[in-house]
Amino acid sequence: MPYRPTFTVSARVVGELEAIAVLRERIMAATIQVPWMPRLQRDARARNSHSSTAIEGNPLTLEQVRRIEEGHALPAEPARAQREVLNYLAGLRYLERHADKKRITHRDILSLHTILAAHVMDQGEAGRYRDIQVYVGSYTPPAPQVVHGAMTDLLAWWNGPAREWSPVISSALLHYRFEDIHPFADGNGRTGRALALWELYRRGFDTHHIFSVDEVYSEHRDAYYAALAQVQKQGGDLTAWIEYCAQALRITLDRVWTRIQRLGARTAPQQIILRPRQEQLLRLLKDHRSMTPKEIRESLRVSKQGAMDLLNPLLEAGLVQRTGTQKSGRYRLI
Repeated sequence: MPYRPTFTVSARVVGELEAIAVLRERIMAATIQVPWMPRLQRDARARNSHSSTAIEGNPLTLEQVRRIEEGHALPAEPARAQREVLNYLAGLRYLERHADKKRITHRDILSLHTILAAHVMDQGEAGRYRDIQVYVGSYTPPAPQVVHGAMTDLLAWWNGPAREWSPVISSALLHYRFEDIHPFADGNGRTGRALALWELYRRGFDTHHIFSVDEVYSEHRDAYYAALAQVQKQGGDLTAWIEYCAQALRITLDRVWTRIQRLGARTAPQQIILRPRQEQLLRLLKDHRSMTPKEIRESLRVSKQGAMDLLNPLLEAGLVQRTGTQKSGRYRLI
């Protein structure tokens, strides 16, 4: 049966969408000049990883997650907790690499779950839909034999009718329906929140990957779970859930705008306007951690001088750091 979510675009949702649109426009305008963009991206990645895993009980602090993101080990902390964070960071990079993917398939969902849940599942197998019945509090998700069909219907909606709605709405609907199906034996919460974020990426809502709405969910975990549970109490009506998600996203954008203002004031003398090739280079460095001059030239298909023309302004602005010599060193984001 095709997925047909039941909801109303209430006056409250309209108000949140209007506020979100204003904030997003300010953010997009401000990020034309972005010497601090990698810092915002790292911050969002750490906040999302910390928050989404914390919702599931991970004990690590945000600062500890930042250290893990920077490549540091935490010998005194539980190995599983660190693995959950490393997995989520890897999952976010997967989403970033596939932000422009037009059509999502079962394989994509299974690949993402494999990344997020590897070596941290209490039951079941990473990257495989469940073959057991699971229970979420008092809620009983669909039987295992109907999971594949339910996910097929959800993917058909996501790849088609979902685009008729604002990404704020479609992201919320996707988030809920995935959790409602609960297709995996474990790791559904993290995967569902990652998919909701992926929708914002794919629809061009968060083109810079600097929003961390999971932070709001984590700070008020009881309200998050209550909003999910309320859908069943309302007979499947998703209106209140959409209102809740839109409010959380509006709070997120307001926080990002505050961070941008603070960073912009701090770094205004160093601001530069990035050329498209420089944005591409920054994305490459984000994905690869560090690159040699040759790797940069081959990836961007530019000459030695062309590579330096791209790199020098980034070095001067403090966006990129070189270790070693200009000829044989490596470049990384600061």
